[in-house]
Amino acid sequence: MNAIPTSRITLALFVVAAAVVPLVFASGYQLFQLTMVLAYAMSVLGKNLTTGYGGQVSLGQGAFYAVGAYTAAILMDKWDVPYWATLPPAAIAAGTVGLMLGLPALRLGGLYLALVTFALALSVPQLLKYKLFEDWTGGVQGIVILKPDAPFGLPLTPDQWLYLFALVVAVVFFVIGTNLVTSRIGRALKAIRDQPLAAEAMGIELARYKTLTFGTGALFTGIGGALGAIAVGFVSPDSFTLALSLSLFVGMVVGGAASISGAIYGALFIQFVPNIAEEISKAAPGAIYGVILIGFIFFAPGGFASLVAGWRRRFSAARARSS
Repeated sequence: MNAIPTSRITLALFVVAAAVVPLVFASGYQLFQLTMVLAYAMSVLGKNLTTGYGGQVSLGQGAFYAVGAYTAAILMDKWDVPYWATLPPAAIAAGTVGLMLGLPALRLGGLYLALVTFALALSVPQLLKYKLFEDWTGGVQGIVILKPDAPFGLPLTPDQWLYLFALVVAVVFFVIGTNLVTSRIGRALKAIRDQPLAAEAMGIELARYKTLTFGTGALFTGIGGALGAIAVGFVSPDSFTLALSLSLFVGMVVGGAASISGAIYGALFIQFVPNIAEEISKAAPGAIYGVILIGFIFFAPGGFASLVAGWRRRFSAARARSS
Protein backbone atom coordinates (compact mmCIF):
# COMPACT_ATOMS: atom_id res chain seq x y z
CA MET A 1 0.00 0.00 0.00
CA ASN A 2 1.51 3.32 -1.08
CA ALA A 3 2.06 5.98 1.59
CA ILE A 4 0.49 9.39 1.14
CA PRO A 5 3.19 11.97 0.25
CA THR A 6 4.11 14.32 3.09
CA SER A 7 3.49 17.34 0.85
CA ARG A 8 -0.15 16.33 0.34
CA ILE A 9 -0.67 15.83 4.07
CA THR A 10 0.85 19.27 4.73
CA LEU A 11 -1.40 20.83 2.07
CA ALA A 12 -4.49 19.16 3.52
CA LEU A 13 -3.65 20.40 7.02
CA PHE A 14 -3.05 23.90 5.67
CA VAL A 15 -6.43 23.96 3.90
CA VAL A 16 -8.22 22.72 7.03
CA ALA A 17 -6.46 25.37 9.14
CA ALA A 18 -7.31 28.05 6.55
CA ALA A 19 -10.96 27.02 6.73
CA VAL A 20 -11.31 26.73 10.51
CA VAL A 21 -9.01 29.32 12.09
CA PRO A 22 -10.46 32.44 10.38
CA LEU A 23 -14.02 31.38 11.23
CA VAL A 24 -13.10 31.19 14.91
CA PHE A 25 -10.84 34.21 15.32
CA ALA A 26 -11.54 36.64 12.46
CA SER A 27 -14.16 39.40 12.46
CA GLY A 28 -16.57 40.00 9.60
CA TYR A 29 -14.34 42.64 8.03
CA GLN A 30 -11.25 40.44 8.37
CA LEU A 31 -13.11 37.60 6.68
CA PHE A 32 -14.01 39.99 3.87
CA GLN A 33 -10.32 40.89 3.51
CA LEU A 34 -9.34 37.22 3.37
CA THR A 35 -12.01 36.57 0.75
CA MET A 36 -10.52 39.36 -1.34
CA VAL A 37 -7.09 37.76 -0.87
CA LEU A 38 -8.48 34.57 -2.42
CA ALA A 39 -10.02 36.54 -5.30
CA TYR A 40 -6.73 38.33 -5.95
CA ALA A 41 -4.81 35.05 -5.63
CA MET A 42 -6.92 33.57 -8.43
CA SER A 43 -6.24 36.64 -10.55
CA VAL A 44 -2.49 36.66 -9.86
CA LEU A 45 -2.42 32.95 -10.68
CA GLY A 46 -3.96 33.77 -14.07
CA LYS A 47 -1.39 36.51 -14.52
CA ASN A 48 1.35 34.04 -13.63
CA LEU A 49 0.16 31.56 -16.23
CA THR A 50 0.24 34.25 -18.92
CA THR A 51 3.47 36.02 -17.99
CA GLY A 52 5.37 33.92 -15.44
CA TYR A 53 5.04 30.63 -17.30
CA GLY A 54 4.02 31.78 -20.78
CA GLY A 55 6.50 34.65 -20.98
CA GLN A 56 3.94 37.05 -22.52
CA VAL A 57 4.04 40.46 -20.87
CA SER A 58 0.48 41.60 -20.20
CA LEU A 59 -0.54 44.84 -18.49
CA GLY A 60 -4.26 44.34 -19.01
CA GLN A 61 -5.13 41.61 -16.52
CA GLY A 62 -7.46 44.02 -14.72
CA ALA A 63 -9.66 44.05 -17.83
CA PHE A 64 -10.26 40.29 -17.51
CA TYR A 65 -10.98 40.79 -13.82
CA ALA A 66 -13.58 43.40 -14.78
CA VAL A 67 -15.19 41.10 -17.35
CA GLY A 68 -15.58 38.36 -14.76
CA ALA A 69 -16.88 40.78 -12.12
CA TYR A 70 -19.46 42.39 -14.42
CA THR A 71 -20.61 39.06 -15.81
CA ALA A 72 -21.37 37.82 -12.30
CA ALA A 73 -22.99 41.11 -11.25
CA ILE A 74 -25.21 41.39 -14.35
CA LEU A 75 -26.39 37.78 -14.06
CA MET A 76 -27.23 38.24 -10.37
CA ASP A 77 -28.88 41.65 -10.86
CA LYS A 78 -30.81 41.17 -14.12
CA TRP A 79 -31.74 37.48 -14.05
CA ASP A 80 -31.46 36.52 -10.37
CA VAL A 81 -28.90 33.84 -11.19
CA PRO A 82 -27.51 32.22 -8.00
CA TYR A 83 -24.04 33.51 -7.10
CA TRP A 84 -22.40 30.11 -7.51
CA ALA A 85 -23.88 29.68 -10.99
CA THR A 86 -22.30 32.93 -12.18
CA LEU A 87 -18.74 31.56 -11.96
CA PRO A 88 -18.81 29.39 -15.13
CA PRO A 89 -20.23 32.22 -17.30
CA ALA A 90 -17.70 34.65 -15.81
CA ALA A 91 -14.90 32.24 -16.63
CA ILE A 92 -16.18 31.70 -20.18
CA ALA A 93 -16.63 35.43 -20.82
CA ALA A 94 -13.17 36.37 -19.55
CA GLY A 95 -11.56 33.38 -21.28
CA THR A 96 -13.22 34.33 -24.58
CA VAL A 97 -11.89 37.88 -24.33
CA GLY A 98 -8.46 36.44 -23.57
CA LEU A 99 -8.59 34.17 -26.61
CA MET A 100 -9.67 37.09 -28.80
CA LEU A 101 -6.71 39.09 -27.52
CA GLY A 102 -4.43 36.10 -27.87
CA LEU A 103 -4.95 35.91 -31.64
CA PRO A 104 -3.38 39.31 -32.46
CA ALA A 105 -0.86 38.71 -29.66
CA LEU A 106 0.65 35.99 -31.86
CA ARG A 107 2.12 38.68 -34.10
CA LEU A 108 3.38 40.76 -31.21
CA GLY A 109 5.81 40.32 -28.38
CA GLY A 110 7.69 42.10 -25.68
CA LEU A 111 6.95 45.82 -25.41
CA TYR A 112 4.42 45.82 -28.27
CA LEU A 113 2.26 43.20 -26.56
CA ALA A 114 2.57 45.14 -23.30
CA LEU A 115 1.27 48.25 -25.05
CA VAL A 116 -1.71 46.42 -26.55
CA THR A 117 -2.75 45.03 -23.17
CA PHE A 118 -2.08 48.44 -21.61
CA ALA A 119 -4.58 49.92 -24.09
CA LEU A 120 -7.07 47.21 -23.14
CA ALA A 121 -6.78 48.12 -19.45
CA LEU A 122 -7.41 51.78 -20.28
CA SER A 123 -10.38 51.16 -22.59
CA VAL A 124 -12.46 48.69 -20.57
CA PRO A 125 -13.55 51.17 -17.83
CA GLN A 126 -14.57 53.64 -20.55
CA LEU A 127 -16.57 50.97 -22.39
CA LEU A 128 -18.37 50.07 -19.18
CA LYS A 129 -19.50 53.72 -18.90
CA TYR A 130 -20.62 53.93 -22.52
CA LYS A 131 -24.29 54.86 -22.94
CA LEU A 132 -24.98 51.94 -25.24
CA PHE A 133 -24.23 49.51 -22.40
CA GLU A 134 -25.72 51.50 -19.50
CA ASP A 135 -28.81 49.34 -19.22
CA TRP A 136 -26.56 46.35 -18.52
CA THR A 137 -23.59 47.83 -16.68
CA GLY A 138 -25.35 50.60 -14.75
CA GLY A 139 -23.00 53.18 -16.29
CA VAL A 140 -20.99 55.26 -13.83
CA GLN A 141 -23.38 54.23 -11.01
CA GLY A 142 -22.42 50.58 -11.30
CA ILE A 143 -24.41 47.62 -9.98
CA VAL A 144 -25.24 46.75 -6.38
CA ILE A 145 -25.66 43.06 -5.51
CA LEU A 146 -26.50 41.34 -2.23
CA LYS A 147 -24.13 39.04 -0.41
CA PRO A 148 -25.43 35.47 -0.37
CA ASP A 149 -26.66 33.84 2.83
CA ALA A 150 -25.36 30.47 3.94
CA PRO A 151 -27.36 27.61 2.39
CA PHE A 152 -29.16 24.74 4.12
CA GLY A 153 -29.68 26.82 7.27
CA LEU A 154 -26.01 26.66 8.24
CA PRO A 155 -25.23 28.85 11.28
CA LEU A 156 -22.82 31.06 9.36
CA THR A 157 -22.85 34.76 8.54
CA PRO A 158 -22.70 35.84 4.87
CA ASP A 159 -19.01 36.79 5.33
CA GLN A 160 -18.17 33.42 6.85
CA TRP A 161 -19.99 31.46 4.17
CA LEU A 162 -18.57 33.50 1.31
CA TYR A 163 -15.04 33.02 2.65
CA LEU A 164 -15.51 29.24 2.77
CA PHE A 165 -17.04 29.25 -0.70
CA ALA A 166 -14.14 31.30 -2.10
CA LEU A 167 -11.64 29.02 -0.35
CA VAL A 168 -13.12 25.91 -1.97
CA VAL A 169 -13.10 27.54 -5.41
CA ALA A 170 -9.51 28.74 -4.94
CA VAL A 171 -8.29 25.29 -3.83
CA VAL A 172 -9.91 23.65 -6.86
CA PHE A 173 -8.36 26.09 -9.32
CA PHE A 174 -4.96 26.07 -7.64
CA VAL A 175 -4.92 22.29 -8.00
CA ILE A 176 -5.87 22.70 -11.67
CA GLY A 177 -3.13 25.30 -12.12
CA THR A 178 -0.55 23.05 -10.45
CA ASN A 179 -1.48 20.09 -12.65
CA LEU A 180 -1.39 22.34 -15.70
CA VAL A 181 2.13 23.71 -15.16
CA THR A 182 3.55 20.30 -14.23
CA SER A 183 2.05 18.63 -17.30
CA ARG A 184 3.28 18.47 -20.87
CA ILE A 185 1.52 21.79 -21.54
CA GLY A 186 3.42 23.46 -18.70
CA ARG A 187 6.74 22.17 -19.98
CA ALA A 188 5.88 23.47 -23.44
CA LEU A 189 5.04 26.92 -22.01
CA LYS A 190 8.37 27.10 -20.21
CA ALA A 191 10.20 26.07 -23.38
CA ILE A 192 8.41 28.79 -25.37
CA ARG A 193 9.20 31.35 -22.66
CA ASP A 194 12.91 30.48 -22.44
CA GLN A 195 13.81 29.45 -26.00
CA PRO A 196 10.99 30.03 -28.51
CA LEU A 197 13.06 29.13 -31.57
CA ALA A 198 14.28 25.90 -30.01
CA ALA A 199 10.76 25.08 -28.87
CA GLU A 200 9.41 25.57 -32.38
CA ALA A 201 12.20 23.42 -33.80
CA MET A 202 11.13 20.64 -31.39
CA GLY A 203 7.62 20.69 -32.84
CA ILE A 204 5.85 22.85 -30.26
CA GLU A 205 3.10 24.93 -31.91
CA LEU A 206 3.84 28.45 -30.68
CA ALA A 207 0.62 29.95 -32.05
CA ARG A 208 -1.68 27.48 -30.34
CA TYR A 209 0.09 27.56 -26.98
CA LYS A 210 0.34 31.34 -26.86
CA THR A 211 -3.36 31.73 -27.62
CA LEU A 212 -4.39 29.10 -25.07
CA THR A 213 -2.14 30.71 -22.47
CA PHE A 214 -3.88 34.04 -22.86
CA GLY A 215 -7.30 32.41 -22.71
CA THR A 216 -6.48 30.26 -19.67
CA GLY A 217 -4.88 33.13 -17.77
CA ALA A 218 -7.89 35.32 -18.50
CA LEU A 219 -10.26 32.53 -17.39
CA PHE A 220 -8.57 32.24 -13.99
CA THR A 221 -8.61 36.01 -13.58
CA GLY A 222 -12.29 36.15 -14.54
CA ILE A 223 -13.11 33.70 -11.74
CA GLY A 224 -11.20 35.96 -9.35
CA GLY A 225 -13.16 38.96 -10.60
CA ALA A 226 -16.48 37.20 -10.05
CA LEU A 227 -15.51 36.22 -6.49
CA GLY A 228 -14.37 39.79 -5.82
CA ALA A 229 -17.63 41.26 -7.10
CA ILE A 230 -19.72 38.90 -4.96
CA ALA A 231 -17.60 39.70 -1.89
CA VAL A 232 -17.75 43.48 -2.34
CA GLY A 233 -21.41 43.49 -3.39
CA PHE A 234 -20.80 46.28 -5.88
CA VAL A 235 -19.15 46.88 -9.23
CA SER A 236 -18.44 50.14 -11.04
CA PRO A 237 -16.10 51.13 -13.88
CA ASP A 238 -13.86 53.12 -11.55
CA SER A 239 -13.08 49.94 -9.61
CA PHE A 240 -11.23 48.47 -12.60
CA THR A 241 -8.80 51.16 -13.68
CA LEU A 242 -5.22 50.69 -14.81
CA ALA A 243 -4.18 50.65 -11.14
CA LEU A 244 -5.81 47.22 -10.76
CA SER A 245 -3.81 45.77 -13.66
CA LEU A 246 -0.60 47.22 -12.25
CA SER A 247 -1.44 45.83 -8.79
CA LEU A 248 -1.87 42.35 -10.24
CA PHE A 249 1.44 42.72 -12.06
CA VAL A 250 3.13 43.82 -8.82
CA GLY A 251 1.52 40.90 -7.01
CA MET A 252 3.00 38.45 -9.51
CA VAL A 253 6.50 39.94 -9.22
CA VAL A 254 6.47 40.21 -5.42
CA GLY A 255 4.96 36.76 -4.95
CA GLY A 256 7.23 35.13 -7.49
CA ALA A 257 6.84 34.72 -11.24
CA ALA A 258 6.45 31.13 -12.44
CA SER A 259 5.33 30.05 -8.97
CA ILE A 260 1.93 28.69 -7.98
CA SER A 261 2.33 29.52 -4.29
CA GLY A 262 3.64 32.96 -5.25
CA ALA A 263 0.10 33.92 -6.27
CA ILE A 264 -0.97 33.67 -2.62
CA TYR A 265 1.92 35.79 -1.37
CA GLY A 266 1.26 38.34 -4.11
CA ALA A 267 -2.44 38.51 -3.19
CA LEU A 268 -1.55 39.14 0.45
CA PHE A 269 0.70 41.98 -0.69
CA ILE A 270 -2.05 43.53 -2.86
CA GLN A 271 -4.64 43.39 -0.09
CA PHE A 272 -2.68 44.39 3.01
CA VAL A 273 0.43 46.39 2.09
CA PRO A 274 -1.47 49.51 0.85
CA ASN A 275 -3.38 49.55 4.16
CA ILE A 276 -0.16 49.19 6.11
CA ALA A 277 1.41 52.04 4.14
CA GLU A 278 -1.58 54.28 4.88
CA GLU A 279 -1.40 53.47 8.60
CA ILE A 280 2.29 54.37 8.67
CA SER A 281 1.79 57.68 6.88
CA LYS A 282 -1.59 59.10 5.90
CA ALA A 283 0.17 62.05 4.28
CA ALA A 284 2.29 60.03 1.86
CA PRO A 285 1.04 56.40 1.68
CA GLY A 286 2.31 56.07 -1.89
CA ALA A 287 5.87 56.81 -0.80
CA ILE A 288 5.69 54.24 1.99
CA TYR A 289 4.21 51.70 -0.42
CA GLY A 290 7.08 52.34 -2.81
CA VAL A 291 9.67 51.85 -0.06
CA ILE A 292 8.06 48.57 1.00
CA LEU A 293 7.91 47.39 -2.61
CA ILE A 294 11.57 48.24 -3.20
CA GLY A 295 12.46 46.41 0.01
CA PHE A 296 10.66 43.28 -1.17
CA ILE A 297 12.41 43.39 -4.54
CA PHE A 298 15.80 44.00 -2.90
CA PHE A 299 15.60 41.20 -0.33
CA ALA A 300 13.68 38.74 -2.51
CA PRO A 301 14.49 39.46 -6.17
CA GLY A 302 13.02 36.10 -7.19
CA GLY A 303 9.81 36.80 -5.33
CA PHE A 304 8.68 35.80 -1.87
CA ALA A 305 8.06 32.22 -3.04
CA SER A 306 11.76 31.83 -3.84
CA LEU A 307 12.63 33.19 -0.39
CA VAL A 308 10.33 30.64 1.27
CA ALA A 309 11.78 27.87 -0.90
CA GLY A 310 15.29 28.86 0.24
CA TRP A 311 14.21 28.74 3.89
CA ARG A 312 12.73 25.28 3.37
CA ARG A 313 15.92 23.99 1.74
CA ARG A 314 18.06 25.28 4.59
CA PHE A 315 15.69 23.80 7.16
CA SER A 316 15.72 20.43 5.39
CA ALA A 317 19.52 20.48 5.15
CA ALA A 318 19.85 21.35 8.84
CA ARG A 319 17.43 18.58 9.83
CA ALA A 320 19.33 16.09 7.66
CA ARG A 321 22.66 17.04 9.32
CA SER A 322 21.18 16.74 12.81
CA SER A 323 19.81 13.30 12.08
